[in-house]
Amino acid sequence: MTMIKKRKSLEEYKAGILAGNRAVLAQAITLVESNLSADSDLASALVQEILPYAGNSIRIGITGVPGVGKSTFIEAFGRILLDQGKKVAVLAVDPSSQKTGGSILGDKTRMEKLAADRRAFIRPSPSGKTLGGVSSKTRESMLICEAAGFDVILVETVGVGQSETAVKGMVDFFLLLMLAGAGDELQGIKKGIMEMADGILINKADRDTIPAAKRAKNHYQNALHLFPPSESGWYPSVTIGSSLTGDGLFDCWKKISEYQNHMVERGLWNENRAKQRLNWLDESIQSILGKAFLEHSEIQKRLPEGKEAVKKGTLNPIAFAKELTGLFFKK
Repeated sequence: MTMIKKRKSLEEYKAGILAGNRAVLAQAITLVESNLSADSDLASALVQEILPYAGNSIRIGITGVPGVGKSTFIEAFGRILLDQGKKVAVLAVDPSSQKTGGSILGDKTRMEKLAADRRAFIRPSPSGKTLGGVSSKTRESMLICEAAGFDVILVETVGVGQSETAVKGMVDFFLLLMLAGAGDELQGIKKGIMEMADGILINKADRDTIPAAKRAKNHYQNALHLFPPSESGWYPSVTIGSSLTGDGLFDCWKKISEYQNHMVERGLWNENRAKQRLNWLDESIQSILGKAFLEHSEIQKRLPEGKEAVKKGTLNPIAFAKELTGLFFKK
């Protein structure tokens, strides 16, 4: 007979998180990631309880194409932050297995030294089908890590061509990692991603690649000047660095700190977070309504047949959507 592991009480979760208990922290994130209705209610209550203790970190989103060295960068960068007296949490969103939905990369195995440090916490989470390769529960996980006393939250995205709007909408600073020496430096770069970036780091700039990295820096910096200035008045800069030697990584942290000071001085830091919380509300409403919609008994009966008709081109998708919403709102 399979034993079902009993969840902790709300008070036990809260006390463990505030005490910085890493085991309870991991269990709390598992709780908020759960799709069970009972867990959802408890997770919502927990997030409400820890809200007064959260919000004191700097949240950094890190993205880039596969092979750019995101995990290697995060390990090296995280260790520099530890040397600065910071506590670092890494929420690394792994590509999900299409069969199981679980994480397939295992970021802990790729950040061994950082994971072994008690001042750091690494949590790989499957991205599933959520927008931007970011777990739908990443926001809750960030708040829990902040309440546990972590000063810097690093959010690593999958970086396989998905919309990056999701991660931009939940972090304070958006860092784009790029490579040099891969042909035309600007070829294949998504203008939208560059426009969202608060900073760019050309990674793997060591030994023979340094000259190419310097050339790429000039290319990217020139490209950024073509974009209209941001509403905040911040001009993104390009740095070069190496995750192997550590060169340039402290400069990257200095730029992030400069950005934070820039935003705080102009009153935009808290304003940005307030906008993000309102966006979170909108997304939550859509998510809850979408779940209730698909669980509606009449819709479950009608949906399969209607989908087949839409697929064959014999039923107008808009007309079918109106029919379904009519069933949902029918009293």
